[in-house]
Amino acid sequence: MKKTAGTDRSLTARWHPETRAVRAGTWRSEHGETSEALFLTSGFTYDDAETVAARFAGEADGMVYARMQNPTTAMLEERIAALEGAEACRVQATGMAAMSAALLSHLSAGDHLVAGRAAFGSCRWIVDNLLPRYGIETSIVDARDNAAWEAAIRPNTKMFFFETPANPTMDIVDLRHVCSLARAHGIVTLVDNAFATAALQRPLEHGADIVAYSATKLMDGQGRVLAGALCASEQWITETLLPFQRNTGPILAPFNAWVVLKGLETLDLRARRQSDNALAVARFIESRGVRVLHPGLPSHPQHALAMSQMDAAGPIFAFFLDGGREQAWALLNALELIDISNNIGDAKSLMCHPATTTHHNMGPAGRAEAGVEDGMLRLNVGLEHPDDLIADLDQAFGRAGL
Repeated sequence: MKKTAGTDRSLTARWHPETRAVRAGTWRSEHGETSEALFLTSGFTYDDAETVAARFAGEADGMVYARMQNPTTAMLEERIAALEGAEACRVQATGMAAMSAALLSHLSAGDHLVAGRAAFGSCRWIVDNLLPRYGIETSIVDARDNAAWEAAIRPNTKMFFFETPANPTMDIVDLRHVCSLARAHGIVTLVDNAFATAALQRPLEHGADIVAYSATKLMDGQGRVLAGALCASEQWITETLLPFQRNTGPILAPFNAWVVLKGLETLDLRARRQSDNALAVARFIESRGVRVLHPGLPSHPQHALAMSQMDAAGPIFAFFLDGGREQAWALLNALELIDISNNIGDAKSLMCHPATTTHHNMGPAGRAEAGVEDGMLRLNVGLEHPDDLIADLDQAFGRAGL
C-alpha cells in the first residue's frame, strides 16, 4: 500500500477540518484508486516467518488479523483521529461497543465512576446495572452542575463519563471546567460527542482524555451502517484499549468502515446545514408556545456555554407537549414528511418519543431523574428544506390539538 499526503500528520495538522474529512488517512494500492479501497479479508499472509513473528510481538508494523485491524478500518481510524486532533483512534462495531470498551478496559473492581444523569438509555444501563455487577462503584450527578462533579469525587474515582449535548435533554457540560477538575485529581474524562462530532465540537481541545462516538449517527449520516470510535492518546489506546479490543473482539467490519469513510467526506457540510435547518425549525416550534430545549436558542438555560464550546448547535433537539404521552403520540402519528425513527444524525428528519423508545429501559424513576418526560419528543432535523419541515409540523400540531 502506498500512503499519501493524507497520512503525514505534520501535513494534515496544517489542513482545515474540511480538508481532513476528505483527504486524511488515505492509502492507495498500486492501482492508484481515487476512492479508498475496500479490503474484504479476515487474514493476511507474510513473506517469511520472521516478519509474522515480529508483527505479533509488536516489533514491526503491519496487519496480522482483521480482529485487530484491516487496511480499510485503519484508514478510517487515521481520518477520525485527524478530524479530532487525537494522537490515535480505534473504531468499534457500534457506538455502544465503543462506550462499553472504553469503560470496561479502563475500570476495574473497586474503582469508582461518576456519570452525567442525562445520557442515552443504553449508556445509563451500563452505568446503573452492568458496572456494579463487576464491583465498579458508580455515582450519577447533574452534569450541568460544576460543583456536583467535585462533590462526587472519592479517593477511588477513576473516570468521569458524560455526553454534551446530552441525549435527549440537551444538557450542556462545561467541558473546560469538568475536564480541568478531573485532571487535577488524576481522573480520566470520557466524553460522548456523537451529537456534535468534531465538525462542531472538539472535546480534546478543552482537556478531555477520551472522545467516544456512535459513528452510526452524523459520521455516516445516511442511516446505512453501525459503527463506533474512540479517540485518545497513543498510550491509552495502546496500553489500555487494545488489549481489551483484541481479546474481546468488538471490531468494526471493513465494509462499514468504508461507508463511514464516504460519510466523512460530507460531514462538515451536512452538520452545518442541518444545524441551520434545526435552528429554523426550533424557532418555529417555540413560536407556537411549546417549550423547546435547543442549545442554539437564547431560551436554552446554557445557551452561552454551548455557543462558547460548539461551532454550531447541531441537528438534534427536544421539545415538550403539555398533553403528555397521548399528545406526543398524536403528533407523531400526524406527521406526513418527518419519519418516526429512533436514529439521529441522519440526512432525513426523524422524530421519536424517548420515554417509550431510547430511554424505555430506564424505567419511570430513571427517566424522571434524567429529565425524560412523557410529553418529550426528540427531533433530528435533516437536509430537507426547513419550510417543508415547518409545514409538516404545523399541520401535525393542528391535528394533535396544539
